[in-house]
Amino acid sequence: MEKLRRILSGAEDEEQGLTAQVLDASSLSFGTRVKWFAICFAAGILCSILGTGLLFLPNGTKLFAVFYTLGNLAALFSTCFLMGPVKQIKRMFEPNRLIATIVMLLCLALTLCAVFWWHKKGLAIIFCILQFLAMTWYSLSYIPFARDAIIKCCTTCLN
Repeated sequence: MEKLRRILSGAEDEEQGLTAQVLDASSLSFGTRVKWFAICFAAGILCSILGTGLLFLPNGTKLFAVFYTLGNLAALFSTCFLMGPVKQIKRMFEPNRLIATIVMLLCLALTLCAVFWWHKKGLAIIFCILQFLAMTWYSLSYIPFARDAIIKCCTTCLN
């Protein structure tokens, strides 16, 4: 547990500047951070499931898109409780996740645009599917060799 605490708090990370340390500092204890991570992540999953259920109601596409997007945002922001917002943003834009992060954030925004400004329900559902795929690809970037394994499986299946 102590090793997990050191890794998540960045104690094993490279030296940070004073500004980054101040912005990254949190007055929350490790236990509180883990609890809020779990609460935020569970709220994200609940919003996504609720949104999926609302899809089957008449005119439920708007609610589906909003709740599904809010669920993904809550799940994404939940990790800020574990590692801090500055470190989270730095890790999101590392070279190995840059494209996945941009596609994910773009799909989040385009989903809401499709529902509220363009009034295209089908397009909103397509963007929600792309949100799911981009969020999955982004999440896999945190698991060592997971993306390589997925690519290898896909190329083996296609050949």
